Amino acid sequence: MIVTPVRPVGHKWRNLSFTSTLYLAPVLDLLLDAVPSEWQPELRLGLQEALVNAVKHGNSLDPCKQITVQFSIVSQMYWWIITDQGIELQSSAVGQDEPTPCHDLECGRGFYILRKIFDTVLWESDIHRLTLCKKIDRLSKPIIK
Repeated sequence: MIVTPVRPVGHKWRNLSFTSTLYLAPVLDLLLDAVPSEWQPELRLGLQEALVNAVKHGNSLDPCKQITVQFSIVSQMYWWIITDQGIELQSSAVGQDEPTPCHDLECGRGFYILRKIFDTVLWESDIHRLTLCKKIDRLSKPIIK
C-alpha cells in the first residue's frame, strides 16, 4: 500500500491518497485521528464501508487505481470526501431507495449503513465522489459504544 502523507490543502482541508486495497487499517487510523475517541468505532465502521465500496465497486479492486480522501473539521462538523477512479454509472440520489450495482446478499447495505451513521451522505456518480459529514457536539452520543 502506498499512502500519500497528510498535508494541508487550502485552509483546513487535508488530502490522503492510496492505491486500491482492502487493507484499510492505517488509512482509517489517519482519517480518525482527530475524532473524539467515543465516536471512533461508529465512524470507523462508516468510513470502512465507504472505502471498501470505493475500492471494490468504484475501482474494481484494481491496485493501479487510486482512492483520494479529503477531510476537514469545521465547527464540530467532520467532513470526508472520498473519490475513486471508477467508470461512470447512472446517477442516483442517496437518501432514496437507490438500486445497488450487485444483487447478492453481500451488497446493498453500504448506503443504508452510511445514512445511519452520517448526517450528510451525498453520492455524485458522474465524478465518483462520496461526501460524508458528521456533526459531533458535546450533547450527541454515538450509536456504537
